[in-house]
Amino acid sequence: MMTPPVKSGPRYNNMIQSDKVRVIDQDGENLGVMYTRAAIEQAADVGLDLVEVSPNADPPVCKFLDVGKYRYEAQKKANAARKTQKTQEIKEIKMRPNIDDHDYETKMRNVVRFIGDGDKVKVTLRFRGRELSHQQLGMNLLRRVQEDVADIAKIEAYPRMEGRQMLMVLSPK
Repeated sequence: MMTPPVKSGPRYNNMIQSDKVRVIDQDGENLGVMYTRAAIEQAADVGLDLVEVSPNADPPVCKFLDVGKYRYEAQKKANAARKTQKTQEIKEIKMRPNIDDHDYETKMRNVVRFIGDGDKVKVTLRFRGRELSHQQLGMNLLRRVQEDVADIAKIEAYPRMEGRQMLMVLSPK
């Protein structure tokens, strides 16, 4: 059997399934609980549709509205919400255990800028050759990073070794 496609959005007019509904007219006045058929007829007399605005209430709440306008405004509201939402990215800062002070300050400026923008920061410390036997230097450096950004960031992933790299993830407070 062929079934009709499922409509998205609010139910209106003949799609409303309950026998009785609480009705609110176009001016926002509560007309009380009435039979759905009578409410649909009253809405048609005014030239509007009966739209289910709160289907989970008992009885469902319906309003006299223009369905097309209601859907359009709901879509505009959803688009505006999508526009303003911020996705959080992970930015990576790479260092070496024997980094110079000026280089360290430059990297830290970037870390502060990234966290200020609301992004997470992954601090990667790469060891080469004999540096691998001096992991305490890397740990001291990551502890220094942690102390420098303690007021604006929290540690999401504490320092850990992955192969020849030591990683730490910071996120905004």
